[in-house]
Amino acid sequence: MPTLSFSQESVAPLSVGKRLDRLPWTRFHTRVTLALGVGWLLDALEVNIIGNVLGVLKSLWHLTNFQASALVAVWLIGIMLGALVFGYLADRFGRRRLFILTLALYSTFTVISALSPGYWFFLVFRFLTAIGVGAEYSAINAAIGELIPARYRGRANAIVMNFWPLGAILAAVLSLFFINLLPPAVGWRFAFALGAVIAVFTIWARKILPESPRWLVGRGRTKEAEAILSQMEAGSARFGSTPPTGPEPLPPVSGFFRQLSQLVHEHPWRLALGSLLDFSEAAGYYGIFAFLPLIVLPRVNISEAQTPWFFLVGNVGAVAGGALAAVTLDSAGRKATVTGFYLVAAVSMLAMGWATLAARSGWVMAAFIGVNFCATGSWVSAYPTFSEIFPTPLRSTGIGFSVAFGRIGAAMAPLVLVAIAEHASVMASFGLLAGFYILGALVMVPWILWGPEGRGQTLEALSK
Repeated sequence: MPTLSFSQESVAPLSVGKRLDRLPWTRFHTRVTLALGVGWLLDALEVNIIGNVLGVLKSLWHLTNFQASALVAVWLIGIMLGALVFGYLADRFGRRRLFILTLALYSTFTVISALSPGYWFFLVFRFLTAIGVGAEYSAINAAIGELIPARYRGRANAIVMNFWPLGAILAAVLSLFFINLLPPAVGWRFAFALGAVIAVFTIWARKILPESPRWLVGRGRTKEAEAILSQMEAGSARFGSTPPTGPEPLPPVSGFFRQLSQLVHEHPWRLALGSLLDFSEAAGYYGIFAFLPLIVLPRVNISEAQTPWFFLVGNVGAVAGGALAAVTLDSAGRKATVTGFYLVAAVSMLAMGWATLAARSGWVMAAFIGVNFCATGSWVSAYPTFSEIFPTPLRSTGIGFSVAFGRIGAAMAPLVLVAIAEHASVMASFGLLAGFYILGALVMVPWILWGPEGRGQTLEALSK
């Protein structure tokens, strides 16, 4: 497959990669995993709170199904924009600056969202909040891969992704507490505002993390990279400001469109893998979570008050699926894990369709646990797989483009699924959901045959 050659990565970054990869697991790696994982928890909190309170907002603001679906769609469009633009900015200005700035953006606009006087204000502020969350996707996935030793990289990256189901469970608990104990017009606001409180504490935790030494060397800042590496090798868990190092020659900075052009022309297969894997899982995952409260739950007589319980129990499957993916990424390997989860996710969507047609709430609940298990395992395994295959100077941009492309499917799916259910049949909607995951499995076939297996490989070896 075509690759880029970067002169600044020819010697020094290889030694940096070897030094990072030979490190044992330390308190520093635990701190990185926890501090970055909370970003995924917050994204899950936002998405799942919407699923829990969508029925409440429909009643309060007298929304149509289309208007309610638009709340999910505009969120995904904001993530698409944030991932694309801030992915480039993370490659230009560094991972550390971006994963602090992104949380600041998120916390500001989620508070304003909670104060929205009506539907249109809420729609706009949800979009702005989503830009901050989308930026998290690029910076976090780039940083976790570049800071964790190769033998732990898949597992650690998947653990970060597994903060998502924890956020979903927290969203259900908050919704149960605030919506059931407070007036509906007030309770949903408190549920959203609490996410900002968590974000502020997380900003503090991230401020003591260092910049990626791999990124620093790629920018010609070898003395700073050396200082951070020395601290890591000494077992430091906390990092202050990097000591002054004097002027160093910097390589020229590529513009946004130049970065994209390099990815498209010189790494087309890598970009296609990331984009299509993300498209298929995002369309399937976000589609089902928007589809459930609007179409499925009313058919099986699950009320608005019971909806948070439904999501709370269902996310037990998500925790289990993500945990299995974390184990198998570094044992069975990326190729087998990703392909297997996408295939079983397709089957689980069809099973949930049959349970919905039977109109049995118990069957739907059991099917939803299975869907959560398979769907979460698919994206938890996909992100580490495509995040590690881009060269360091283009990694965050490549991740950002893949996420942005995926959000086209995620934004489209809720609207299309509801329209198909209303004008054709519910089972046809579930067939489309299964088709999304089959697409992801098919995308993996060329990579299985000709692409590298990331298990245990250094990032430098994978980017060649």
